[in-house]
Amino acid sequence: MKIGIIGTGAYGLALSLMFYENKCPIKMWTKFKEEKEELEKARQNKKALPNVIIPKEITFTNNLKELANFSDLIVIAVPAGFVDTVCSELRFYIEERHHICIASKGIEQDTCLFVTDVLKKYIHSKQVAVISGPSFAIDIASHFPIGLTLATKSSKTEEILKKTLQNKTLKLRTTDDIIGTEICGSIKNVIAIAAGILNGMGASESTQAMFITESLHDIKSLIKALGGNGKTILSFAGFGDLLLTSTSTKSRNFRLGNMLGSKEDPKKIAEYKTHTTIEGLYTLKSIYQLLGNKKINLPIIDLIYSIVFQNQPCETLLTFLIEKE
Repeated sequence: MKIGIIGTGAYGLALSLMFYENKCPIKMWTKFKEEKEELEKARQNKKALPNVIIPKEITFTNNLKELANFSDLIVIAVPAGFVDTVCSELRFYIEERHHICIASKGIEQDTCLFVTDVLKKYIHSKQVAVISGPSFAIDIASHFPIGLTLATKSSKTEEILKKTLQNKTLKLRTTDDIIGTEICGSIKNVIAIAAGILNGMGASESTQAMFITESLHDIKSLIKALGGNGKTILSFAGFGDLLLTSTSTKSRNFRLGNMLGSKEDPKKIAEYKTHTTIEGLYTLKSIYQLLGNKKINLPIIDLIYSIVFQNQPCETLLTFLIEKE
């Protein structure tokens, strides 16, 4: 089974090592010629995943048609904002034999579409899966035990991913709740910003645990409101990813929140936003708009939005937790 991975960032490279463990031929795509040349020369992405060496058997290309022609399974592992551009070109090369796995998380700006919905605009396939769960790229690449949710409605796609991706350090638990899995994978980045705010304010661990618990209830309500299965909140993609992202300083979303909560110099915060991909910021805008469009009431999102974008005092988060119904 040949694997094509779209995206040579930290997560895409980490996943490539998992497929490599199962002796799958792998080709990876990057838009940038300079990045391809550096990967071929240095066998690592020094910025995204330093000190992780990519085996020489894994090849690279700037040509999506070449990647599609090579692949049986195509993994999309680019930031959510780039999925539309990728899929709009990829559609010309997709065949019935192809299976697609989405590793990207988030909601598209303006349209408020989840990644699978962006894919569906261009590619009409039932052989699609989503993977999501508590998994920093460096932890995957370091071969620590990792658990991911695999969401798909295709038994064949499920079988292929279990065979090619699951190994002695990576475990997959399956579900057919694609929308619930995507909601969890997207909104956890937003919740992590608020968790970071609490940490930056010096809130106790008890208060932070209270916040995560309240967030679980709200995410479950959102999943059900958008047609998913509320039980998905208890999966790797749900509680697992939320716990990791909302408690770890490795999380860029958590670090941003921490800077806001500790009232760091606004210039430093602005610089961090400029030079760092913070998915939670983009997702916060999208989920805020989506809730408005769907007329879904989720006060915790309204509050996080007002703190991050409208200069609402961070301290209101503490009051909110007590007064929240």
